[in-house]
Amino acid sequence: MAEHADRVGQQVLLAVDAQGRVLAVEVATDTALWYHAGKPPVPIRWVLVRQNGSQGEQLSAFLSTYLTLETAQIVTCFSCRWAIETTFAQVRAHLGVETQRQWSGQAISRTTPVLFGLFSLVTLVAHRLHARDLLVRQTSS
Repeated sequence: MAEHADRVGQQVLLAVDAQGRVLAVEVATDTALWYHAGKPPVPIRWVLVRQNGSQGEQLSAFLSTYLTLETAQIVTCFSCRWAIETTFAQVRAHLGVETQRQWSGQAISRTTPVLFGLFSLVTLVAHRLHARDLLVRQTSS
């Protein structure tokens, strides 16, 4: 797809997050075949997005097996999914999900929802404390 970067040029407005924030970006899109050794090729739709922002030009690629989706739908679906992915990453990093010491599937099935609940509770408490300016920022010495 790098060779298609010069094809990026169609100006579109995209709603890119759950809050409906709209960005003006340039896009290029087409279909291709995704091939993996030993498996049949899969048709995909790729979208190349170029955005000029405060940090310079950003080039992003998005892939979808749903060939009928509009360009904006592909980017919006990815943007909505990003919030979920970052939540999982934070839960893994801060609460140790996927590094649990239990060996039985049943113990893991009981512990994981509790850890997600704990993460949600801590997030809600931190949000309320932040709104009231009660969070104390600690600095290292």
